[in-house]
Amino acid sequence: MSDHQTCWLCERPLGEIVQWHHPVPKSKKGKVKVPVHPICHKTIHANFTNNELARIGDQPDVVRANPAIAKFVAWVANKPADFDAPTR
Repeated sequence: MSDHQTCWLCERPLGEIVQWHHPVPKSKKGKVKVPVHPICHKTIHANFTNNELARIGDQPDVVRANPAIAKFVAWVANKPADFDAPTR
């Protein structure tokens, strides 16, 4: 695992399965990658378009301020690191 021990989105410890999210999408010339849980990665992309993510950039606080994301982060807070479920 990398030096990053927590998820960029929910800030929970990372589990066995780690995905890498581009805060600025590759299609928008993003190069930075941050570690996220698979469920958090799916939730980001279910709630934001690539254009929106490009405007937000590497600002997890802005992403977490979205009402749907805030609700998700509160819901997932006490789940195990490798917890997964379908996303809407």
